[in-house]
This record gives sequence, C-alpha cells and structure tokens, in this order.
Amino acid sequence: MALEALLIEDNPGDVRLTVESFRVVCENIHLHVACDGLEALAFLRHEGVHIKAPRPDFILLDLNLPRMNGHEVLAHIKNDDGLKSIPTIILTTSTAEQDITKCYQLQANCVLTKPMCFEEFESTVKSICEFWGLKVRLPRQRVTE
Repeated sequence: MALEALLIEDNPGDVRLTVESFRVVCENIHLHVACDGLEALAFLRHEGVHIKAPRPDFILLDLNLPRMNGHEVLAHIKNDDGLKSIPTIILTTSTAEQDITKCYQLQANCVLTKPMCFEEFESTVKSICEFWGLKVRLPRQRVTE
C-alpha cells in the first residue's frame, strides 16, 4: 500500500532534490509539497484548494520557513487532536542545540540534519523510506468528511 507524505520546505532546490530522491528510492511513497507553514496547515486541515488533500502518513518539516517557522508549524500540529498522531520528522540544516531541543519539546518524532552532498542526502532519504515506510507501524487513521 502506498504511503502519503507531506514535505514542508520553501527552498526550491531542496524541494527538487527531495522529490527526486524519493522518486528514485521510494516508489511506495507519494510526496506532497507545501512551501510554507500556512500552506502546510491548510493542506493538513483540508482548507481552500487543499479540500481533497490526503492525510499524510508522515510529515517532513524544515525549520526555516517563511510566514510561519517550522517550530510554530510543529506546535500547531502537535496541539491539534486531529493531527498530533501524524509522525513529524524535522529535516533541517540547523545543528543548533536549542533548535534540536525545542523540536523534541514540541514532540517531533525525530530530527535529521540535511546532508550537504547529493549521495548523503539520497542515503538519508533511503533511511527515511526504509524506517518510516517499511519498519514503523503507522496509524491508518484516515480523515473522513
């Protein structure tokens, strides 16, 4: 069964790299993209043009986002009874200890640092796919409206 994932990322280069890496190493994961925090919340809450958006099985969230940063998005997700069970993976360039600590305080499921080279990035995506796509038992809760 194919999984649905939401990538919340504003950098077009990182979006392209992530989408391509998922396409190459994860045939069973359909990746959706939101370019900022507000669009991500609209997608997750089925608002506006996202009325028919699927509920993601997991979320990949960057911290450095316009309009609403990743910590704020994470707080909204984890404070929403309808969304908080969606595993949220922080995928960021930040290695700052305060960012990492804050992510876990806000109940992120894990924090991964984006590798700088393509081969390492693809390896990270493969690890995400193998762990979250194959090994982990994810809730099969679907929102019905």
